[in-house]
Amino acid sequence: MGKAVSKLSKDDLKALRQATYFDKRELQQWYKGFLRDCPSGQLSEEDFVKVFKQFFPFGDPEDYCHLLFRVFDMDGSKYIDFKEFIIALSITSRGSEDQKLNWGYRIYDHKKTGSIAYKDMLIVITAIYKMVGTMVALPDDEKTPERRTEKFFKLLGKDKDSDTINLEEFKRLLKLDPSIVNALSSYEGMV
Repeated sequence: MGKAVSKLSKDDLKALRQATYFDKRELQQWYKGFLRDCPSGQLSEEDFVKVFKQFFPFGDPEDYCHLLFRVFDMDGSKYIDFKEFIIALSITSRGSEDQKLNWGYRIYDHKKTGSIAYKDMLIVITAIYKMVGTMVALPDDEKTPERRTEKFFKLLGKDKDSDTINLEEFKRLLKLDPSIVNALSSYEGMV
């Protein structure tokens, strides 16, 4: 989108209405808020972390934010512009379950290999545990990131040392354990 301007152009509005589940008024409001928080029109990873720290004051969201930032930053520019922000927000808040699952898979497939190894999933789950801190009581089989990751592999009948999880298996896992879908739906109701 280039340099930030105070209003979205008609062409930008039209393109964003086609790419998101937001109407014209909502897009204009989100854009105004985005520019208030990011006058340059770009959100850095450092600022992204600051926002998350407000929502997770008892944990450390930095590692998770790094993973999440890479999914938001679709063009790899090291910044999130309004278009990237609003498209991700649209999917996570109003997208279909399938869209949310595809988007969520990209967080776990942070190496962009098309599959998730045990170590890859462990990185994400460890980051989530660090972010939420001790605020959530967990069952014994999920007390540590390692146990939770092992549980997910076992649910799919996978060997954590040699197998990987592809997108279809990831979707099947979420039907077996809906906690991941619930986390991906965390923006629902906010918009």
